Formats: sequence, C-alpha cells, structure tokens
Amino acid sequence: MKIDDPEVLAEVNGVFDAYEVALIGNDVATLDSLFWHDARTLRFGAAENLVGIAEIREFRNTRPGKALARTITARHVTTFGDAFAVANITFRRDGEQRIGRQTQTWVKTPDGWRVVAAHVSWMDS
Repeated sequence: MKIDDPEVLAEVNGVFDAYEVALIGNDVATLDSLFWHDARTLRFGAAENLVGIAEIREFRNTRPGKALARTITARHVTTFGDAFAVANITFRRDGEQRIGRQTQTWVKTPDGWRVVAAHVSWMDS
C-alpha cells in the first residue's frame, strides 16, 4: 500500500478544501454531497452525536449559519492506498479561547471522495 501518493494526496486535499469553503459559507448542499449517504455515516460534534446521513442532514439544516469562520492552525492529511484518507486539523475562532479539533475519515466511493466519519471537539488552550 502506498502512503501519501502525491496524486491521491492532491485529490483529498482538494475535497478537504471544498469542504472547508462550504463549511464557512454554510453551503449545506455541498456539505451534504461530501458525506457518504449511508445510515452508517458518523459525525460526532462538540455537542452532538449524529449517526446516519439523515441525522447529519437534520443537524446541518437546523443549525445557525453564522459565526462559522475559523482559522486552521495545523493540518495533517494522510492517504493510504488510493481510496482511504484521514484529515486532522486544529483551528481557532475569533473570540474563542479554546482550540478546535476536527478529524475526517475519507473514502473514495464510486461517486468520489466522501466523509464516512467525522469528529469535532474543543480543548482548553
């Protein structure tokens, strides 16, 4: 298995960047398109545990769409073969003393790269 193949790494970084733009802009349709549409998809957030694409969609459609801007302070993307990747970031938000952390597990499906599991949490700085 090739780890961090440059072409695969570029693909995953590209979809990660698209996700980040959609997140900051509250582009719910794009965010939805980047998640695996399956009952086994997970998103564990700072205050919620969502199981399945239906719960993730409901969360996205009902959360406030403001104050989503953030600055990524560290980014680590690792690919394994040509169809599996993990992306981890730390981030800051204006006015927030805590450090945010995000992990995404990406799998290349017939429809393209999709998040199959995600986790967001905060830690004291």
